[in-house]
Amino acid sequence: MDRAVFLDRDGVINKDHGYVYQVDDFEYIEGVFDACLSLKKMGFKLAVVTNQSGIARGLYSEDDFHQLTEWMDWNFADKGVELDGIYYCPHHAQAGLGDYKCDCDCRKPKPGMLNSAAQFLNLDLASSVMVGDKRDDMLAAQAAGIQIRILVRTGKSVTDEAVHASTVVLDSIADVPDYLSSL
Repeated sequence: MDRAVFLDRDGVINKDHGYVYQVDDFEYIEGVFDACLSLKKMGFKLAVVTNQSGIARGLYSEDDFHQLTEWMDWNFADKGVELDGIYYCPHHAQAGLGDYKCDCDCRKPKPGMLNSAAQFLNLDLASSVMVGDKRDDMLAAQAAGIQIRILVRTGKSVTDEAVHASTVVLDSIADVPDYLSSL
């Protein structure tokens, strides 16, 4: 079985401007490509796991999300980084419209996306890592049995609850490879 670094998108890979779905609004976090390249060289698979309630709320479509995701994936490939999987949740139990209004198992803090990735990519969750910017990322990882849960300061305001659910708090994804190398 392989190990992976799970990456939340908004606040970890890109700056979280709120419901980012257009290329013009997508601004990468400084150092993300170098960090991901280092993680790949360390033997980790990379899987993006992102809640996308903007789809549920009718702010943008799944097609909009897929177009942006394809563009993002190409950007990573252009920098020599292959993303092994991209998983998203388009649902929201309260604010969702139509079929998107449901209490699913994929929306973080539930571990559905992590479990799906683990099954598809043949991952050992206990030896994998989660990098996120909020409590729900940390709780999803905890529920999936991920021991190393890294909270970064580049997204949402760091809360006491998020810190409590994390293993360590780092400034950004750029600091993750050095931290993991030190373990």
